[in-house]
Amino acid sequence: MTTPQISAWAPLRGRVYRTLFVAQLVSNIGLWMQTVGSQWFLVEHDSSATIVALVQTASLLPTLFLALPAGGLADLLDRRKLLIVVGVYTAVVAALTTFLAWTDALTPVMLLAMTFLLGCGSALSAPAWQAIQPELVPPDQIPAASALGGVTVNGARAIGPAIGGVIVAAAGPAAVFAINALTFVVIVVALIWWRRPQNDRGIERERLGRSMVAGVHYMRSAPIVRRILLRSALFAFPASALWALLPIASSDHLHFGASGYGLVLGILGVGAVAGVALYPRLRKNMPPNRLLAASAFSYALGVVAVAYLPLWAVLPLLMVSGAAWIATLTTLNAAVQLSLAHWVRARGMSIYLLVFMGSQALGSFLWGLVASHMGFAAALSISAVLLVATGLSVAVVPLHPDTGTLPRGVSTAWPTPTVVFGPEPDDGPVVITVTYRVLPGELDAFDRAMMAVGTARRRTGGYSWGLYRDSMDTDLRIEQFTAPSWGDFQRQRRDRWTDSDHRLITEALEHTATHATGHEQHIFAVGRPAAVR
Repeated sequence: MTTPQISAWAPLRGRVYRTLFVAQLVSNIGLWMQTVGSQWFLVEHDSSATIVALVQTASLLPTLFLALPAGGLADLLDRRKLLIVVGVYTAVVAALTTFLAWTDALTPVMLLAMTFLLGCGSALSAPAWQAIQPELVPPDQIPAASALGGVTVNGARAIGPAIGGVIVAAAGPAAVFAINALTFVVIVVALIWWRRPQNDRGIERERLGRSMVAGVHYMRSAPIVRRILLRSALFAFPASALWALLPIASSDHLHFGASGYGLVLGILGVGAVAGVALYPRLRKNMPPNRLLAASAFSYALGVVAVAYLPLWAVLPLLMVSGAAWIATLTTLNAAVQLSLAHWVRARGMSIYLLVFMGSQALGSFLWGLVASHMGFAAALSISAVLLVATGLSVAVVPLHPDTGTLPRGVSTAWPTPTVVFGPEPDDGPVVITVTYRVLPGELDAFDRAMMAVGTARRRTGGYSWGLYRDSMDTDLRIEQFTAPSWGDFQRQRRDRWTDSDHRLITEALEHTATHATGHEQHIFAVGRPAAVR
């Protein structure tokens, strides 16, 4: 039976998703207007290519410092309340930028500083925005919701720069800074309107530090997600050259003013919106790896066009690049959302954003340096070559075949641990040993199956995992790992152990005498507090 194709616009039928989508779109239009105003402010002040490119770096750099804490906070706190607080903060920063510009007190350095502070707000809110998407739509609509998330950015890129360029030309950068401040108010109002269902955690909430460490452990032991991160970095680094150097190319090569630059940037956004409409068909007819390769090649066409070709050729190829950009982001974003367990979704998304935006921030800085020393055309040429290499690398480092297909529901198959005293959540560390009796002749098969179980134990919060044999009874195998505390061990079983993880232990148990969970012991440390690793 053929699975019906999900419409690209299906998530918009939900009232809550639709309201938050519109609010994000309005806010992102303001952000792109601010980007045009900021970059053109620097161009008018005769700033170097490096300084102009630093606008991208300043807006993305906070992700490097705040992504992990932001993901931890989004998994620990009420995401709606967190987004409201951050929305108020960014509105205040945007209003202060407006005041400085209106009083002629704004300098290029101050502008970069305010851009950095706005970037801090984006870094703190991005994991929470990403993590609430599966709360708003059913699982089969997540790819469509991911593509529509791109619309809020790229649709804004189609509208915001064009409007921003006209307003900058007519009223100056301060006017677009003021409009940006107002758009943050729209976000806050929409979030206050949303009534998010309460989540009963059942187990005492983790501390932020331990939560962040658990997220890192998960990603280190998740080969599917690690490959997605690699593909993200391979694309984002060379692709950042176009966004960073487009203001210089528009001024020096295409000889545009502020409104013309807004038009060129808007063309990229139009292509991205067109890419959203085409994405369901592309996804149906092309495997994800082939789509990533084709997108990298297509994006490179726009990069080369901006460097060397006349305007009549630049505009259509920029539309192609915009569509390629959204195809790549949507493929990677949907892949990581569908591959993460729910308990670590915000932390996993924060690391994904850290890699993607961090690669953009580093790339923007380095492409600005290259352009300052070799010219923007040379920098864009190098970027295009790297993009072609990125497309070809899919043959060597593709996405994992199981990407987005494993069941991520929480398994309820574990029995409740039996203890003779009542451990406190912070008691620990706890050493867990499980003894298995393996069928004769199946030791090798059991050992191979348990290697995957060990990865799952580490992914869900355990460490120091090992599999041991008994010197007196060769058919016995003893699994041992450590949990930082009793609360962490409970979370591992109740909140973190997914159906796909339990399938691994089930496959291992098929080689044991009882085909059931082995004898389990919990050994507590004496006289010291829980270890935090």
